[in-house]
Amino acid sequence: MADGRWVVWVLVAALVVVLGNVLWVALVRRWYRLRTPLPQAFKARCADGWEVAVHVRRAPVRRFEEPVLLCHGLAANRFTFDFEPPYSVAHYLAEAGFDCFSVEWRGTGHSRLPPRGRRYTDFTIDDHILQDGPALLELALKETGAKRAFWLGHSLGGLVGYGLAQGPEGAKLAGLLTLGAPVHFKSEPFLRTLISLGVRAAWPARFRQEWMSASLAPFLGYVTLPLSDLVVNPLHIPPRIQRQVYANMMSSMSRKVLLQFQDWIEHDAFRSFDRTRDWRAGIAGLQLPILVMGGSADRLATAENVESQFALVTAPDRTLHVFGKDHGDAMDYGHGDLVFGKGAPTEVYPVMREWLEKHATPLGSAAEPPPPA
Repeated sequence: MADGRWVVWVLVAALVVVLGNVLWVALVRRWYRLRTPLPQAFKARCADGWEVAVHVRRAPVRRFEEPVLLCHGLAANRFTFDFEPPYSVAHYLAEAGFDCFSVEWRGTGHSRLPPRGRRYTDFTIDDHILQDGPALLELALKETGAKRAFWLGHSLGGLVGYGLAQGPEGAKLAGLLTLGAPVHFKSEPFLRTLISLGVRAAWPARFRQEWMSASLAPFLGYVTLPLSDLVVNPLHIPPRIQRQVYANMMSSMSRKVLLQFQDWIEHDAFRSFDRTRDWRAGIAGLQLPILVMGGSADRLATAENVESQFALVTAPDRTLHVFGKDHGDAMDYGHGDLVFGKGAPTEVYPVMREWLEKHATPLGSAAEPPPPA
């Protein structure tokens, strides 16, 4: 009988801990919620039946025909690009006259629910390239009436853009902008160990690190989390922005996606899950305008990585831009700093805007800047 009571008390204590954590995370997300007007929400239906979400930030005055698809990276969501100003690429480009479509890959945020008969973690990066990308692109073109669109991807979002551009939808892209996207993967012992731990933590389906991120969010700015410098330089991101990012932007990772990354890291590859399609080799065949961007202090997509990536590009209209002190910037940019760094709104965002304006199609008189007051 005593043993039975002990088991009951252990179960009760475990339940209290779980419920307490759920309540804490809910309060953290409520406190650090973004306080900007919500964008329009749409769903794009993929060929395999999965519905993926896209959040649309319309331009107050639309000056350009082509919309911009803003595509987040691994373990992130739409808030990568659609955050609170001034740290919001979507707001910034919308004010410049572009309709902005912030996507959420399947398994993330509002794109979590799978079609009937599928598990919510049953997907790979191949599905982002072959299923999500085409559906999201078609939705953006339908909603704007444009013939082509721009693709701006951070990290994994840039890699998906490279893969998409190599398919039949490539002709519908007016240009590709990659930001901190590592096409080359060094097989270093530390990275191999890290990805191996991630794969194990994701058993049997996914790694739910967003709960840990939200739980610890209120303490950021006072303490520095281990390994956080892999993703961002905490000294370059205002403490409150750090807390908002960790409370809102982090998402879980599918085990199959992590297994695909494990293959890339162990074999320095950028290829399909079944290893039959080499997307890195296909970059040389792309002829659309390409802007390759990276940070001088990025530990995931290093400056050398970005430069060697740029060397693969043969398109006649290609540009490389590495942000950092050696290039006249106020700070050396890490991975997440390219979007959320203190200098990003004044140093990174304008480079993207100027490139887009140069390659976009003006919409008649709306393209003319308003006369001075």
